[in-house]
Amino acid sequence: MDAARTSDRRQNTGPLAQHASVRTLLKRYHLQPRKELGQHFLSDPNLLNRIVQAADLSPETTVLEIGPGLGTLTRHLAQAAGRVIAVELDEAMCQVLRQELTDLSNVDVVPGDILQIDPADLLASPTGKTGESTADAPAYTVVANLPYYITSAAIRHLLESAPPPRRVVLTVQQEVAQRIVAMPGKMSLLAISVQFYGHPRIMARIPAAAFTPPPQVDSAVIRIDMYDTPPVGVPSAHAFFRVARAGFSQKRKQMKNALSGGLGLPSDQVATTLNRAGIDPRRRAQTLSLAEWATLTRTLYQSSSYSGPESRAGRADEL
Repeated sequence: MDAARTSDRRQNTGPLAQHASVRTLLKRYHLQPRKELGQHFLSDPNLLNRIVQAADLSPETTVLEIGPGLGTLTRHLAQAAGRVIAVELDEAMCQVLRQELTDLSNVDVVPGDILQIDPADLLASPTGKTGESTADAPAYTVVANLPYYITSAAIRHLLESAPPPRRVVLTVQQEVAQRIVAMPGKMSLLAISVQFYGHPRIMARIPAAAFTPPPQVDSAVIRIDMYDTPPVGVPSAHAFFRVARAGFSQKRKQMKNALSGGLGLPSDQVATTLNRAGIDPRRRAQTLSLAEWATLTRTLYQSSSYSGPESRAGRADEL
């Protein structure tokens, strides 16, 4: 990855400077929000401050910001954190960031697609070059305003990165945020996947009217505090997610039928395994807790008649 960086900047150590509105910046640079990239820009300083507060930053924090756009949030992050690495897909927005953030010496602008970038490569090297050792990569926090169409893929990419972030603060569609923090009865594979790696909380709600242009739905700020180790014991992450994915493959069916089809096992064998795990075979996937999925995974993998493939350490495509 070729990383273009902002340079020749002076440190902004004073109060947060007044900066141009979203509409002013778009007009100044003759730009229009790109619908295909899901560009919706937030400039309300109160809401921007709430996002920064949710991230709980300090002068020692390194922030990986995804989708900085016009840099309105970037400026707030730079005032609270020691370093901000801003990854932006749109090259036109990168040009804006380089121009508008020249007074901030602790901001690095990196053009690229976060789904194609290993966060460790950004963290380990001040030059942004890949292939260097990641052993000394600092702990970091992710802050992102994610386009709705890449939300699940981006969350997966971030949670599986090595080293993982200490904390992830996302602005996402409100419905997605509610799915992530769901409890048994309304669980989804997305909720299971996030809650396996961290503790999610909704920190704020942002009305559609606060964005330029406004999206069709309201958004929410969600914070995920990452666990050092998963909160449940399983043979492996892959084993856990293989079972969960099978259970949710036909979520309207009873567990014995969904697992039978998803894992290729006889339904009577699955029913016996579910009973051994203390789970009624007639239940449906959305009613199981994280602990119950873990118990089911251990019970399945302890059975001499079933052994799932262990070729991958992670879950690659389970969301």
